[in-house]
Amino acid sequence: MTALGFLYPGHSAEDDYPRMEQLLGSDIRLTVVHTDIGEDAHRVDALLEMGSAQRLAAGVEELRLSGAEAVVWACTSGSFVYGLQGAHEQVRGLARAAGLPASSTSFAFAHAAREVGAHRVAIGATYPDDVTALFAAFLKDTGTEVVAVRGSGVVTAAEVAGWDYDQVLGLARAVDRPDADAILLPDTALHTASHLAALEKDLAKPVLTANQVTVWEALRLTDRRVNAPELGTLFTREPIVQA
Repeated sequence: MTALGFLYPGHSAEDDYPRMEQLLGSDIRLTVVHTDIGEDAHRVDALLEMGSAQRLAAGVEELRLSGAEAVVWACTSGSFVYGLQGAHEQVRGLARAAGLPASSTSFAFAHAAREVGAHRVAIGATYPDDVTALFAAFLKDTGTEVVAVRGSGVVTAAEVAGWDYDQVLGLARAVDRPDADAILLPDTALHTASHLAALEKDLAKPVLTANQVTVWEALRLTDRRVNAPELGTLFTREPIVQA
């Protein structure tokens, strides 16, 4: 059994996690602990508060008691908003508080892009343009080339949680470009776990989404690799038969 822990801000698309646990089809348990988000707003000041060390530390003990072997801060905007150095400090603080290997969704995107061989990416975000630009800058600082960026101007996670497949596909199509090796959809409030195979079929390239890469990152921290094609190209890098 591999037990993975996630600190998830508020309540939006957390049902992606039991769905992904089911699709992984192996001895992997995903435990989600909810953090207090404060104000639900894709606004820089609110995001900085949401990702503060105090808010993250509040959920750490519950994850430790669950037997988690690694922990990921399951929030993209609440990590990249600090910039690359600040996001590193956030993760180091989380690792110290938990006594476990730790990461965040922002770093998960950078690592996942490398995993699928995506040197150039297109970003289709639900966020307002200024917040979306911060994610693009974060990825550029990790060495990923960003060839297209599109924000959607959505202020709250609650609104994003209500998006259906057609809206998600529409955003991805709107930002896609022939020179993009992959499309990134960076919001853990966005339901995507049930859509990944369809998105990649419609777009004919890898699609990396926030909750998907978050789970993959936790597996990476524990040296587990799982073949689960329904979770997209990212989960097909290993042979079907697992040791």
